[in-house]
Amino acid sequence: MAKQQWKPGNMLYPLPAVLVTVADSRGRENVFTVAWAGTVCTNPPMVSISVRPERYSYGMICETGEFVINLTTEELARAVDYCGVKSGRDVDKFQAMKLRRDKAAAVRAPLLSDAPVSIECRVSEVKHLGSHDLFLAKVIAVHADEAYMDERGRFDLKKASPLVYSHGEYFGLGRRLGSFGYSVKKRK
Repeated sequence: MAKQQWKPGNMLYPLPAVLVTVADSRGRENVFTVAWAGTVCTNPPMVSISVRPERYSYGMICETGEFVINLTTEELARAVDYCGVKSGRDVDKFQAMKLRRDKAAAVRAPLLSDAPVSIECRVSEVKHLGSHDLFLAKVIAVHADEAYMDERGRFDLKKASPLVYSHGEYFGLGRRLGSFGYSVKKRK
């Protein structure tokens, strides 16, 4: 099969489509969609999000140094899209999408009640990269909804029906194909 060579671009897909919640020092809250989010380090636990400086939430993150990454589900797909195309400058997206909030344990930003997992983050570094700035953050707390746990108390991704983003489209994840190390595991 022949491959075409394209100009340099971001082709690392699919990506998790997450809803990031923020709050400023006066208590104003916002929620916005981020597809450029990822794990950075295990010990200490760290994540990153990339945000355009023009975004309304960008200033809130810079002001407080905090945010919450809320994982999303297929059920939240409409809210994920809406929160990515509407600005918190113009509309209360929590109200418009009927997104319920819970108080976080350590940061000002709220948790999304309907998210299967919410990750409280504190910014440790900002890298100005070009179109986006990268917020490198330490994970302060993780909240996992018990509704998505299996019988052994582990998070069950299949129950959560996670949402991913690829080239302007949203997708649900498919079936489980294996677990870490299955390719070298001895068969009985």
